[in-house]
Amino acid sequence: MIRFKNVSKKYQIGSQKVVALQKIDLTIEQGQLTAILGPSGSGKSTALNLLGGMDRATEGAIEFEGEDISAFSDRALTDYRRNVVGFVFQFYNLIPNLTARENVGIAAQLTGNQNEAVHFLEKVGLEQRKNNFPHQLSGGEMQRVAIARALAKKPRLLLCDEPTGALDSHTGQQVMQALQEIAGAGEVAVVLVTHNEDLISGASKVIRLFDGQVQEVVSGTAAREDSARENTASKSTDRKLEEAGP
Repeated sequence: MIRFKNVSKKYQIGSQKVVALQKIDLTIEQGQLTAILGPSGSGKSTALNLLGGMDRATEGAIEFEGEDISAFSDRALTDYRRNVVGFVFQFYNLIPNLTARENVGIAAQLTGNQNEAVHFLEKVGLEQRKNNFPHQLSGGEMQRVAIARALAKKPRLLLCDEPTGALDSHTGQQVMQALQEIAGAGEVAVVLVTHNEDLISGASKVIRLFDGQVQEVVSGTAAREDSARENTASKSTDRKLEEAGP
């Protein structure tokens, strides 16, 4: 669906050149939940911006269905963001004096889907909360309204930037389940950018970034197994240190 080919992104900050991404290759598939995982400074937010058409690659090609969006005009790139991409951020940015249905309905108007606002709330399990205002919703419910708002555009690509960062672990898993179900329906490619290893359990594929380069690309199952082994090894080391004493 969308592919990075030898993509680099460099920034000039004063006299210093910063390489955010260096010659990376990756593929995002429709109907999959892909997690881009890495610590702060790894380049994952830069990758998200490039996927969303919010920035341009310095080198390489970013192909969406065979077309290089890096070569798009400003107008074509705006159309790409409007018609292809939906965004979900860490903070919900809901309009406080509008109900959940009205918040979703505003986004739905962009593509003439305003009459389907409740349908999109149903997709995230919140149809019963359609008449509630944001202050009447929990953090997890507000994030699911934000996801419904992004879906109201009927995007092909849903980009989620640390969508559970402001939530507790239990509520975060509920949001992750909603994203898994959206990807599983097969109409949307869902990309999750996170530094949190605990959120990769439902991913179809995990792309690990480090220092602007792809460290590895593994299935969600393999990533979970690697994480479990690392946790087990860490706990074993801690126990040995405790037994050894001072």
